[in-house]
Amino acid sequence: MFTNNQDGLELSTLMLINAAERRGIEVEILDLEDNFIRLKKGDKIEYVKQATRTSADTYIAPLMMENKEVTKVVLREKGIRVPAGIMVKSTTEAMAHYQEFRGKDIVVKPKSSNFGIGIVIHKNIQCEKCYQLAVNQAFTHDTSVLIEEFVPGKEYRFLVIDDEVVGILHRVPANVVGDGVHSIAALVVKKNQNPLRGKGYVSPLEKLRLDHTEIAFLSEQNKSIETIPEVGETVYLRENSNISTGGDSIDFTDAISADYKAIAVKAAQAVGAKICGADIIIQDLQKVPDDKNYSIIELNFNPALHIHNYPFVGENRHVDDKVLDLLGF
Repeated sequence: MFTNNQDGLELSTLMLINAAERRGIEVEILDLEDNFIRLKKGDKIEYVKQATRTSADTYIAPLMMENKEVTKVVLREKGIRVPAGIMVKSTTEAMAHYQEFRGKDIVVKPKSSNFGIGIVIHKNIQCEKCYQLAVNQAFTHDTSVLIEEFVPGKEYRFLVIDDEVVGILHRVPANVVGDGVHSIAALVVKKNQNPLRGKGYVSPLEKLRLDHTEIAFLSEQNKSIETIPEVGETVYLRENSNISTGGDSIDFTDAISADYKAIAVKAAQAVGAKICGADIIIQDLQKVPDDKNYSIIELNFNPALHIHNYPFVGENRHVDDKVLDLLGF
């Protein structure tokens, strides 16, 4: 059962502390703001930052995952499907390639990012100005930007710890469901009253927002925050499905075949990661993996644990215990 965290720690770190104390491990918070803790049992000491940055991973592994271009190169060499695309160093360079992407579904994102920051998705891009705005937004987060094909299908987060998939979530983009009475703005307020939702990763789910990105996405659907959706109508506020931007999480750990789990493990091993969040797009779960049915769109070096213990729908996977097992406790 989830209870609101009053300590200011990220929920994943708080979970790890609680799991450690249940095992009789001494826990010391070294830096509350940085979620930096020390675990000690007997002569054994381990340092952990933000629940998943540990001594189990080398220094280079998270740097590889942070750099999306390097990640793509390494995964492609291992025969793992990744989206096609280009990397650009300036808006001028990006605009020179606009006609190549015009009419296609594309994703524009910073070369190095996490938590879905700076990512913009456009379907059937026909607006040159919209393309430029997406590129400019990505450049506010990095000096290089990736422009890639949008891979259709559903997105799943595979959490890999010590060469094992310990949890899988399908993440649904931030949304509200109409009741025929309330506006989208009012429905957002109502949904945000759920105690599972908070801000700053101290709760299982993040509060929905109605900022520029959401308002622009509603506009593409010919809707505004004042629109009153019909009864049962699902209105999506964003294209990307990150929990950090208000998405919902549905546990799929037991519903996805070992073939796809093996791909996630292979991807983590390719970058030498012991803890890794692999975001995989799958078109049809009933089909075996092939170049047309799946693609890894990102590897995450600091994957959230709490989303697997407190999914919007599904069971607690106790992934905090898996981290302690990895560390030898």
